[in-house]
Amino acid sequence: MDAASISRYVDTLWDDSIVPELIEYVRIPNKSPAFDPDWEANGYMQAAVEQLHAWVAKMNVAGLTQRIVTLPGRTPVLLVEIEGTGNGRTLLYGHYDKQPEFDGWHDGLGPWIPVIKDGRLYGRGGADDGYALFGSIAAIAALKDQGVAHPHCTILIEGCEESGSFDLPFYMDELAEEIGTPELVVCLDAECGNYEQLWITNSLRGMLAGTLTVRVLDEGVHSGAAGGIVPSSFRVLREVLERVEEGATGKIRSLEVEIPDAIKTQAISVAACLGDLVVDRFPWAGDTHAASNLPPAELVLANTWGPSLGVVGLDGAPTPANAGNTLRPSTVARLVFRLPPTLDADQAAETVRRAFEEDTPYNADIRFEVDHPQSGWAAKERADWLETALASASEACFGAPLMTMGTGGTIPFMKMLGDRFPECQFAVTGVLGPNSNAHGPNEFLDIATGKKVTAAMSHALAALARREA
Repeated sequence: MDAASISRYVDTLWDDSIVPELIEYVRIPNKSPAFDPDWEANGYMQAAVEQLHAWVAKMNVAGLTQRIVTLPGRTPVLLVEIEGTGNGRTLLYGHYDKQPEFDGWHDGLGPWIPVIKDGRLYGRGGADDGYALFGSIAAIAALKDQGVAHPHCTILIEGCEESGSFDLPFYMDELAEEIGTPELVVCLDAECGNYEQLWITNSLRGMLAGTLTVRVLDEGVHSGAAGGIVPSSFRVLREVLERVEEGATGKIRSLEVEIPDAIKTQAISVAACLGDLVVDRFPWAGDTHAASNLPPAELVLANTWGPSLGVVGLDGAPTPANAGNTLRPSTVARLVFRLPPTLDADQAAETVRRAFEEDTPYNADIRFEVDHPQSGWAAKERADWLETALASASEACFGAPLMTMGTGGTIPFMKMLGDRFPECQFAVTGVLGPNSNAHGPNEFLDIATGKKVTAAMSHALAALARREA
């Protein structure tokens, strides 16, 4: 395989076709069903999957068939199959649904306003994870252009990942025959520690999302008349949160797991490679610093193998400008726990629910409603053939060594696949590098990194195709 020719083909396809398509894709406000209950009536999800389908058809790849599959009441998936010209069977995965808008976008930018600036495409969903379908097809097409053998490839692009992939198990059953038993799974929805080399993810944290409601009154009352007698619902919320998360440290002792020694060694390597980027990759306000003064390697472990809690939404209170001197009847908090890769999410949900709801302060009415707990994933050791291919790809496409790391986010499909196909190998990577800010404002796709990751996946596919059964 001529690595330089593969990269040139990929670069040209990105410039001439993929970037223009991604620009149009960003314009579609196809928010994941958790954030758009009327997604089916609004039609944005259908518009997005049809755009992807139309682009694949235009590519006219030999041996390719595709169809949009829609189960009743569930977000559509795009299923693409490409006949193999060599050994092996691969499943390539991505998603086309998007996170909600969020606020704080810079002037001239917005979630549905595609802008290219300094080689980066700004807007919601390009990097997370709209480019995956385009990158997957391009990686295969590049091999075909060079006459290099590739395995049988099934591409599955779902529309529910940002909501926890609760539609996906139904499609896995429906499409079991087409998916078969893959020997390699390629996922392009992960992070990269920097933009200078190929990063392969070998663990993902789980996720436990839920709504915590604390109610102390049936209606608001005068704060002077009630203060000192009626407990503040916000103070009760703080008190029960403290049962789970240590306010001073952020530690969640009840959800911690034993971290393997190999993972600790990996964290040292990641911290040495990234240096200050371990901390500086975030848009800190003023003089704010990291949650602890731990060494960088310990911060890497806290982010990838430690539990954490984010209060991502609040309800039950007016804006400060409209706040009267009234003791509010309730406070509602939207919570997202990130769970260690090996912790069972259902077990974690029960642990947290009991902590919140049992023996409540002042016998307050407290409820924790959980949404679709998602367990994390830890990959087994990579096979020699895949390790060699990825290391070679990083050198050829980036000019720098391959790096492996855990990722603090969640991709529910990886755990699902790991359980279903225990012998399968995984190449989980992505373009979500420093400041790319997926889920937040000013999200961007670094176009050069997208090209390089695409070309690198060509190397992995070719390696499987030439591997002896």
